[in-house]
Amino acid sequence: MKLLVTGGAGYVGSHTVRALLAAGHDVTILDNLSTGHRWALQGCELIPVDLRDTHNLSRRLKKRGFEGVLHFAAKSLVGESKNHPAIYYQNNVGGTTNLVRAMQAADIPRLVFSSTAAIFGNPVSDLIDEDHPKAPINVYGQTKLVVEQMLQAVCESSEFSATCLRYFNAAGANNDAKLGEWHEPETHLIPNALRAAAGTGNPLTLFGDDYPTNDGTCVRDYIHVDDLASAHVAAIEKMNSSSGFNAFNLGNGNGYSVKEVITACEKAVGAEIPYTIGSRREGDPATLVASSAKARSELGWTPEHDSIDEIARSAWNWECHRRDNLT
Repeated sequence: MKLLVTGGAGYVGSHTVRALLAAGHDVTILDNLSTGHRWALQGCELIPVDLRDTHNLSRRLKKRGFEGVLHFAAKSLVGESKNHPAIYYQNNVGGTTNLVRAMQAADIPRLVFSSTAAIFGNPVSDLIDEDHPKAPINVYGQTKLVVEQMLQAVCESSEFSATCLRYFNAAGANNDAKLGEWHEPETHLIPNALRAAAGTGNPLTLFGDDYPTNDGTCVRDYIHVDDLASAHVAAIEKMNSSSGFNAFNLGNGNGYSVKEVITACEKAVGAEIPYTIGSRREGDPATLVASSAKARSELGWTPEHDSIDEIARSAWNWECHRRDNLT
């Protein structure tokens, strides 16, 4: 298919572009490069447009023959969303609304949307499936849920199809393509632990050690970014034979505590990673673990990198490459 990937110069977007190219698809990237990177474009054409620029967005999508869009472009920092809610609604909700309208005007019928486990809020079950109550506890999660609701309404009222993929904790890197995670500021545990080990980041702080978990630290479901990418390929290809609205939770089904993740990072680095204990962060549930049974059944998708040790090693390999080649 001829596909457009918004946010394709970002972390998950660039890994998905790689997977789409490997599967034989024709890929164009749309990215304003506010957080994406030119080195992640992988030779694809870049359309340098902001989703808030409705005129240029519509103009650049028309008569291009795109058969589908994979949409990653969004603001995604939980803390920032609390401090700047209007900006998050403008970017995430407004930007996606602009994209859908431009797609409809250009007769592009399929959208795969990058959603998040943050739409569920505090879990009420050990494993979170697609029917789990949706009660986001931060603005970021609110904006993603509003977009899901909007997409479902559009699908029900027109000849338009959308699939929402709800990530848990994306992690790791693709070593062969020299792609990986590079955010500024970086808020994710694994890259921050590795940067602390390498001396290129701030000292590591654990936010709370008094949660009702085995070791007192938060438990999360970490999914390798290449597994996320393969799910996106499966989702857009499935839309050739199915229509309407759908949603899938994406995780590996295993929960790892913050301390267990740090131990895996120490194995990857070969050295102890010192840390201090801070207070809990507002909006951090004790445990978030996915049930991906629906994705496994309906998309034929199976995570191939479910070991936290493997995820940490791939992230460390990327960190070493990044320091040597991209800084």
